[in-house]
Amino acid sequence: MNRLVTICAAALLGFAGVVYAQTSRTFHGDVSDSQCALNVHSLTRSHQEMLKSKSMGGTANTCSVYCIEHMGGYLVLAAGTDVYRLDRADLVHGFEGQKVKVIGVLDGKANQIHVLKIELDEKP
Repeated sequence: MNRLVTICAAALLGFAGVVYAQTSRTFHGDVSDSQCALNVHSLTRSHQEMLKSKSMGGTANTCSVYCIEHMGGYLVLAAGTDVYRLDRADLVHGFEGQKVKVIGVLDGKANQIHVLKIELDEKP
């Protein structure tokens, strides 16, 4: 009986892994904060206004970090007109303000990417 349970559990986990791997995609964009990317205090869906005012730092990185730490923002991937919440701050932190390639699974209902891997985007 225990052997049958073990085999069924292994098969189920294997199937879940295959389905999970098949749903991952690659996204390209800029790691930002929700405040700027969603026009909470920006008119251009960017850091442009904040960088001119120097009120939240002088780079896209410092602006994002400030907004996340002090303004209630969260990490997002700004990919053209799409903005996706990023769920793995432990993987994403350090990439704020940079163009990246994210491999992850999109939860369309939550508009959130479950980040599996992130790296700088070398694409021109």
